[in-house]
Amino acid sequence: MPEQNENAEPESEREHTITRVFEVPARILFEAFSEPEHLLRWFGPKGFPLKECDVDFRIGGTFRFAMASAEGKLLPAFGGTYLAIEKNSVIRYSSALELPDAETMIVTVRFEEQNGKTTLTQHTLFASIAMKQKHFAMGYEVGVASGLEQLKEYAEGGARS
Repeated sequence: MPEQNENAEPESEREHTITRVFEVPARILFEAFSEPEHLLRWFGPKGFPLKECDVDFRIGGTFRFAMASAEGKLLPAFGGTYLAIEKNSVIRYSSALELPDAETMIVTVRFEEQNGKTTLTQHTLFASIAMKQKHFAMGYEVGVASGLEQLKEYAEGGARS
């Protein structure tokens, strides 16, 4: 994966943040983000299930995911490195498509629990405005929202083992 470039473009034009409130403790969501058996049940947009899910969940560890389209076609894989992990609180990782010249984004997921409910905030910093525009054109914003809806159903619905 190419390294994240120092970029003169304003961060505010390269970022995307989405927040959701879940009716479960932070540890449930943290586990759902960190364990393959859970990721396989919810990660990605509805109708685009994970077909590959390799996770070495530790700082400096890597992950590699590949989703399938609604027609069953395997899509380009993507992956990255875990940069920061604070149990039940924060997961930060790099991520890039496994394509030539793919840029790297940095994703930070925060879990803030209060009174048994957890506010999850996912912040993505794209390497460039062009990268953000390309990912949005491919459905990034809608896909993240759809994935979090699936997470909500999975975590709150008792399907989690």
